[in-house]
Amino acid sequence: MKYIGAHVSAAGGVQNAPLNAHKIGATAFALFTKNQRQWQAKPLTETEINAFQANCQELGFSPEQILPHDSYLINLGHPEAEPLAKSRAAFIDEMERCQQLGLIYLNFHPGSHLKKIDENDCLARIAESINLAHQATEGVIAVIENTAGQGSNLGHRFEHLAAIIEQVDDRSRVGVCLDTCHTFAAGYDLRSWESSEQTFAEFEAIVGFEYLKGMHLNGSKSAYASRVDRHHSLGQGNLGMAVFEYIMADPRFDGIPLVLETIDESLWPEEIALLASLAQAA
Repeated sequence: MKYIGAHVSAAGGVQNAPLNAHKIGATAFALFTKNQRQWQAKPLTETEINAFQANCQELGFSPEQILPHDSYLINLGHPEAEPLAKSRAAFIDEMERCQQLGLIYLNFHPGSHLKKIDENDCLARIAESINLAHQATEGVIAVIENTAGQGSNLGHRFEHLAAIIEQVDDRSRVGVCLDTCHTFAAGYDLRSWESSEQTFAEFEAIVGFEYLKGMHLNGSKSAYASRVDRHHSLGQGNLGMAVFEYIMADPRFDGIPLVLETIDESLWPEEIALLASLAQAA
């Protein structure tokens, strides 16, 4: 079963996210549980939590179909002690919010070395940050998103993801989200069925599909191997449709949230329907 959706708004309260997902015909969704561009947020109220869970239950969204995303401000590999501590505290807060909502995933960008520490030291800090978050929470899986490799961001090589996972103490609570745009921009070709087969075989060999907990399905404005993160609508830009046809036909991508972050929200119902039709035709 393919769970297909988009990163929807939670404006007015997290309880509105499942309603917004249902309106566009989604069977999966992503959301921010707080403002993604602010460090602090009001705690979730019991009313919000109950309403979120009731709406999810009524509309058929299980925790396996939901991929919350943390704040963009967090850098779990920060080279400086004070910003690192601030990022870790904010990440634990995000994990706690997911735990309160009964969710099982928290998707995050791994972190950046800011050209101040060695790559391996930064990867070790990210893993240590995950371990600390695991110690402070229960049940929620830390889902590392691969990056395009822009600036000093790590996570653009499958080897980075594997190195982080290797240093996590409880590997039952760590996973990966692959973004098609990021993967392509990082230098993994996805423009044909054959190149998609090769890229995902490489992912299986280096990381392993058992760690794949979600995907972001995006076209790419950026060029292949450009290390630039610029999303596009499906079938537009430089990526084409072959990789999405491949994903929809492959059972290894069943049972996880497949989430659009494409640039034109008005196209989301059409894009979800297109992906669903590809899955049905497979």
